[in-house]
Amino acid sequence: MEGLFLQLWLFLECLPIHLCGTAVNCSEGDEHCRKVQDGSYLAEFLLEKGYEVHGIVRRSSSFNTGRIEHLYKNSQAHIEGNMKLHYGDLTDSTCLVKIINEVKPNEIYNLGAQSHVKISFDLAEYTADVDGVGTLRLLDAIKTCGLINSVKFYQASTSELFGKVQEIPQKETTPFYPRSPYGAAKLYAYWIVVNFREAYNLFAVNGILFNHESPRRGANFVTRKISRSVAKIHLGQMDSFSLGNLDAKRDWGHARDYVEAMWLMLQTDEPEDFVIATGEVHSVREFVEKSFKHIGKTIVWEGKNENEVGRCKETGKIHVTVNHKYYRPTEVDFLQGDCTKARQKLNWKPRVTFDELVREMVDADVELMRSNPNA
Repeated sequence: MEGLFLQLWLFLECLPIHLCGTAVNCSEGDEHCRKVQDGSYLAEFLLEKGYEVHGIVRRSSSFNTGRIEHLYKNSQAHIEGNMKLHYGDLTDSTCLVKIINEVKPNEIYNLGAQSHVKISFDLAEYTADVDGVGTLRLLDAIKTCGLINSVKFYQASTSELFGKVQEIPQKETTPFYPRSPYGAAKLYAYWIVVNFREAYNLFAVNGILFNHESPRRGANFVTRKISRSVAKIHLGQMDSFSLGNLDAKRDWGHARDYVEAMWLMLQTDEPEDFVIATGEVHSVREFVEKSFKHIGKTIVWEGKNENEVGRCKETGKIHVTVNHKYYRPTEVDFLQGDCTKARQKLNWKPRVTFDELVREMVDADVELMRSNPNA
């Protein structure tokens, strides 16, 4: 059986958790509590392929494994099977060395990060420590354990590297211009991975993944905030919610599709960096409209800027307002990926359409809020 070290950094209400495996995976959150969702989908994917998966979990006084409980051999008793969890943290190099030396993985997936872009402006130093230096600690741990020649390393990079875009669409050769502490920290991580690849001949790759969502997305990310709120409005549990920049445009895919691309990158003969995206662009405004349309409501926009509201055409009720506190100090207005290289070299392409993604997220949250209105 192949081994792989999977450290997942999971974020529950902005608090990091990580999971690891004989794959090592580090996971996080807009594209971003992405890693919680990515880690759970990746763990499922690897377990189905016969991997033994190890996860790193950050110590908490309560269980924080909600997205992976179904992967336990006995979920009620938290009895492990081929998924094994270890306590650790990307800010603690000693524990990383200890775990990697114990597990001796064949593959490491670093999904760990403080990945909420807006929050990174408030937690800039912490974001740099975890997202940037944390990646270096993990790479150094591989080197310290003498596994440079036997481990394949995946780094969760991000479309936020492109920030103030210099080219449309963005591909592997597009110049970077990050616009947040998160993007800047991830830029360091990107280049330190390249450095270890070139300096030590480590099989290390950067997956530059554009925004990918799912029902497992963290609740404070815009797509999940929309689907949760629409579900609550549909069930009569709330009347309205607030958003920031309605006209920000993103290339949105499904996390389940994107974790397959992560794995494919480590199955190639030579390490290379890849952009993973759908090539389609949709605005936050469009995500709102399609979410409401799925529950039978038509949103009509009135007003401008911070005074803009989204009113239900059928009932006349205002369901969406704009609040400036959700704007970033430096905005990223437009991201669109070109995954031609991944299509050609990995034979990868997205399967889930934008409309299917929206419907799946809304349906899942309607079920969740129906069974647990306080979720």
